Order: sequence, then C-alpha cells, then structure tokens
Amino acid sequence: MQARIFKRPKNAMQSGKALTDQWVLDFVPAEAQRADPLMGWAGSGDTRRQIQLSFPNLEAAKAYAEKYGIDAMVHQSPPRRLKLQAYADNFR
Repeated sequence: MQARIFKRPKNAMQSGKALTDQWVLDFVPAEAQRADPLMGWAGSGDTRRQIQLSFPNLEAAKAYAEKYGIDAMVHQSPPRRLKLQAYADNFR
C-alpha cells in the first residue's frame, strides 16, 4: 500500500486559512479510472481512493503509516512568499 502525506493547502477561493495546519494521508490509486458503460461516469474498484485521513501534525501521520505498514511519502509544500505592497503602488 502506498500513500502520500501532505499539508492541506489554503483554499484559493477564500482568504481564510482554516484547516491549513492539518496533515493529510491519502492513498495512491491502485488502478486507473474507467468509464461506466451505462452512465459514462468515471469510476474504479479501488475503495482506498475514497479515504483521506487528517492528522494534527506530521509526526502523527508518520506514526500511523508506520503502525499499519503503509509505505508513505511526505510531500513538503513550498514556503509562502508574501508580496507586500501598498495600494498606491498600482498607480506608479
């Protein structure tokens, strides 16, 4: 079983930072999605694709993966760089 551990990103549609301090463990898909012949929707028989586990910190996520024998890769998010400028800079 392979999984990835990453820090939840900030929602691009809102200015708030809710839930961005959580770490998420989700499983790598084991098989490709295929179109359903009747409805045409994409689906697969892989039920682990539906699971997303949240943890308060990286150590807890790693400990869970190690406890249950899950081969987890940690994906670090790049540091945020703020571009501070005044509203008057738009008119220079």
